[in-house]
Amino acid sequence: MEHEINKIVSGIVVKKNSLKTITVELQKLVKHPRYGKYIRKTSSYKVHDEKNCVQLGDKVQITECRPLSKTKRWRLVEIVSAKGGSPPDGRAGASGTGLQEEDRIRGKTADKK
Repeated sequence: MEHEINKIVSGIVVKKNSLKTITVELQKLVKHPRYGKYIRKTSSYKVHDEKNCVQLGDKVQITECRPLSKTKRWRLVEIVSAKGGSPPDGRAGASGTGLQEEDRIRGKTADKK
């Protein structure tokens, strides 16, 4: 019996959900079938981080695995490049800038009044 090769993809960490869980966002360009314009599509995946060593903004490689929870079906393979946008103790909301940091990583801007 042959084992299937698991899919390995790379993306950017946009959120540290809880202990040993991160959210990784993947971006891909897709050509519109009729108009030919390239559209940027994003997908978010919950990823298992066993060592809990990833920071916001890190570029990581993830692979498919068996279901670990209701929504977690990916696990961390390696950290490709470390940005480390959050404090060293890993608490994104400790300084009150965690949400702004996540929005900056995703490319969103806050509306100014």
